[in-house]
Amino acid sequence: MQQEVGRVIKVSGPLIVAEGMRNCKMFDVVRVGEENLIGEIIELRDDKASIQVYEETSGLGTGAKVISTGAPLSVELGPGIIEGIYDGIQRPLQKLVEMTGDRIGRGVEIPAIDHDKLWQFTAKKSKGDSVVAGDILGVVQETKVVEHRIMVPVGVEGKIKSISEGEHKVDDVICVIATSKGDVKVTMCQKWAVRIGRPFKSKMYPVAPLVTGQRTIDTFFPVAKGGAACIPGPFGSGKTVVQHQLAKWSDADIIVYVGCGERGNEMTDVLNEFPELIDPKTGEALMKRTVLIANTSDMPVAAREASMYTGITIAEYFRDMGYNVAIMADSSSRWAEALREMSSRLEEMPGDEGYPAYLASRLASYYERAGIVNTIGSDERVGSVTAISAVSPPGGDLSEPVTQATLRIVKVFWGLSSSLAYARHFPAIDWLQSYSLYVDRLGDWYGKNTERTWNDNRQQAMTILQEEANLDEIVRLVGVDALSYEDRLTMETAKSIREDYLQQDAFDDVDTYASLTKQHKMLNLILECYRYSQEALKKGADFDDIIAIPAREAIGRMKFIPETEIAKLDEIHENMKAQLDKLAFVE
Repeated sequence: MQQEVGRVIKVSGPLIVAEGMRNCKMFDVVRVGEENLIGEIIELRDDKASIQVYEETSGLGTGAKVISTGAPLSVELGPGIIEGIYDGIQRPLQKLVEMTGDRIGRGVEIPAIDHDKLWQFTAKKSKGDSVVAGDILGVVQETKVVEHRIMVPVGVEGKIKSISEGEHKVDDVICVIATSKGDVKVTMCQKWAVRIGRPFKSKMYPVAPLVTGQRTIDTFFPVAKGGAACIPGPFGSGKTVVQHQLAKWSDADIIVYVGCGERGNEMTDVLNEFPELIDPKTGEALMKRTVLIANTSDMPVAAREASMYTGITIAEYFRDMGYNVAIMADSSSRWAEALREMSSRLEEMPGDEGYPAYLASRLASYYERAGIVNTIGSDERVGSVTAISAVSPPGGDLSEPVTQATLRIVKVFWGLSSSLAYARHFPAIDWLQSYSLYVDRLGDWYGKNTERTWNDNRQQAMTILQEEANLDEIVRLVGVDALSYEDRLTMETAKSIREDYLQQDAFDDVDTYASLTKQHKMLNLILECYRYSQEALKKGADFDDIIAIPAREAIGRMKFIPETEIAKLDEIHENMKAQLDKLAFVE
């Protein structure tokens, strides 16, 4: 219930202070001034409240009225979210453009989902059934690839008095549940406060990887479904492109992409690409399973903080339906900068580099909402949220507070290297710095669902890359001629792993994605070539002849072999073996 509660006494950019707010609560949403600017209470002292405003405050002066909604910042959850493009507080940008033009007007209030559209509701429960919170009442086919499951709201338990199939708007009553406190009317639209995590029965340890089609990630540094990963790197190292690749090709059921304080042209790329990209799993446009939240760098800074919570809440909602959801945040550094700006305006005691002392706890509270869980409800459903965030440390300094606080929380670190980026090696994930703490746990899954040599090949390839790093120091000092032929062969193999396997062209129609089967055959081919070359060398073959065999050129081009012609990799393997056998010295 909206009521006028106070008056503005101070304006400091996106932060305003109002008096007469004694009856308000923390995180209540308020409306400020004649234009009804949207704000949120972030501090209370006596009858004074500090309010962060999610819109431009120019022209706002002291004495302006403040109206409280009496409710926290919440999102609308229901059919119509998928394919939606929202700002940081879940206002639909496409409708805002129609109403106000290319620049968002101030004080505009518009529903997040279309309340006039009719959806075909198919019931899964019947009159007289007992239900608890989280049970699926029925489904709506939201897009060709996403079945929207209408669930009993949290806190509701009882027997169904009536349930109505057919075409309904999201505000129509589709079910009446008789509870111990009276009848509850259920619609297809729910609201949920973004700062409160949605409940679940239990959280489980992740056991399956999020398959991304990116060879460096899937083979060496996998992230589990329900895990958390970060992508720190300097400007120009490819953080955004890596996230785009994960959003396009990962085997998550639902993608939530949050552009938090990033450049507008990068979000434009997403908006232009995703509707045109065909999902390899479904054959439909990628947008048919995607939600976009765009809060670009020219939008009000306070809304950046809200955008991350908006995204994770939507992700949890689809998790509760039993889906595997991946949320991409680009980038958490811009979110932390918004925290720092608001903290300084609140005159709080600064921590490292001016960030608030609660930076680490806020980051932890965000990442802890990721996970694989048993959802609430009487049936057995498992859903997951995988959180992957870019971090933009100034100057690529990984010792800065945001990166360090993030690394203490996440279990996967994809460190991007400026030297690799300058060498045009993309993705520029540094294989010597990066790590995944899920590797051992996921080993069983890879052993059962891929070739049995997958884990051994991964370990051998990583050993070869580490040996190359050690040999590199010798080469810099005394030159490559000082190495034995065995060591030179190791250097050649490491070069092949780097250039023919780890390097992947995100903009090539074929190389942009590699299935686990293709990944295994490619890496196995390189390692088998290494093994046969070692044997040929021991039997007296000339080193220069070994590295000049025609099959090496074919190995260099194998990444561009389409998935439909994957048998060609076996042909290359046979040719390579025959050529090296021919070189081997036979007495």
